[in-house]
This record gives sequence, structure tokens and C-alpha cells, in this order.
Amino acid sequence: MDKTIIELKDVWKIYQMGQVEVPALRGVDLKISKGEFVAIVGPSGSGKSTMMNLVGCLDLPTKGGIYLDGHNIANLDESKLAQIRGQKIGFVFQQFNLIPNLTALENVMLPLAFQGIDDTVAEAKAMKLLDIVGLGDRVRHLPTQLSGGQMQRVSIARALANDPEVILADEPTGNLDSTTGRFIMNFLGKIHKGDSKTIIMVTHDLNLSKAAEKVVHIKDGKVEKIETIRKRGRE
Repeated sequence: MDKTIIELKDVWKIYQMGQVEVPALRGVDLKISKGEFVAIVGPSGSGKSTMMNLVGCLDLPTKGGIYLDGHNIANLDESKLAQIRGQKIGFVFQQFNLIPNLTALENVMLPLAFQGIDDTVAEAKAMKLLDIVGLGDRVRHLPTQLSGGQMQRVSIARALANDPEVILADEPTGNLDSTTGRFIMNFLGKIHKGDSKTIIMVTHDLNLSKAAEKVVHIKDGKVEKIETIRKRGRE
């Protein structure tokens, strides 16, 4: 039986622009099951990035409920949200968001440090993750010494550092060439199938959405339709 890990109930996000209210999300309802690969797609300005920020505990809804493992996070303070982000959610961003003056190893160790993990333990785990993503020989390199694809692999290793239940990927191939983009998508697929991670990917690229089991189409702040694709067997 599928277990719902994330649920949005009548979620609205309204931004105040001077005297004008601008709704980015309008009464969104959505359920995501544990271990599911979900793509959220839509044109620029559709509200898909706003939805990702809410699901990732980076922002709070104007009204409505967001439930993570059955607990409503909509009314939590920033300290509690940060704790949930660190323990349950890993982020992969289009712009990589690596700390420029930290090495690849130090960037991957950072979320472990925030959770109070001993430096020796954190370094060993970060080394292992960088080896898994094929960067065992680049651990001492700064982001400026890495290619775009290598930086994204560091970002993925960092997202996996605390063994989160959910990986949120925001346009993960947006700044990459097609060959590197395929590598990143294949790796996300392996994480999903091998480790049963819940993957939520935001993209405007319908070709990328083919990797998902569920495709949520967003338009004008509303869920326009949801496509459920037959689950693939494990390879």
C-alpha cells in the first residue's frame, strides 16, 4: 500500500506587490507517495517553483496545509523548518548553490556539520558520496575548478549527505549540456530505484518528465492535470 509522504491541501501562496495581491498558487491539492518519482511541469510563471519552495520547507503558504509524514508544516517557525529541511529533504538546484570558497568535500560535509555529525565521520561519508558520483579524484577542488556537470554531481552528493527521504531537484539539467544532463537524470533514476528515494523534480522540459512516475502539470497557479505513468520495474 502506498504511503503518502507529502500532501498539499487547498494551498494558496499570495504575494503582496504594493497594493496588489498576486496569487502564485491557487488552491492546490496534491498527494505524493513515499518512493515516488514526481515531475512538476509548467511554463515560466506557472507556480511550479513556488510549489517546490513550499514542499521543501523554504517558504510557508498564505493559507492551506502542507503535510510531511502527516505533520502540518504550514505553521512551524523557521528554526523547526530548518531542522526538517536538514533531516528529511535534500536539494539539487539549477545554479548548484555551492559555497565558492569550500572544496567539493567541504561542500558535501556542510549539511552533516549542521546536524552535529563528528568531523571524522562526516569526512568519511562525504568522501564515499563523492566517489559514488564519480568525483573521488576531485574532492579537494573548489567549485571554480570544476565543470558544470561536476558541480551538479557535488550538489547531488551534498543532497544525499543526511540520507534524506525526499530529494527536490529544481531544473537539475538546466545549465548542463545534453550529455551531462542525461548522466544527471540517469543518476537520479538510480537513486530512486536503488534507494527508494522520493524524487520531486521541477522542470519546464517535458522530455525530462518522461523519467517520472507521476507528472503534475501546473498552469496559472493551479494543478491543470496529473498524469500517472505505469511504474517501472527495478532494473
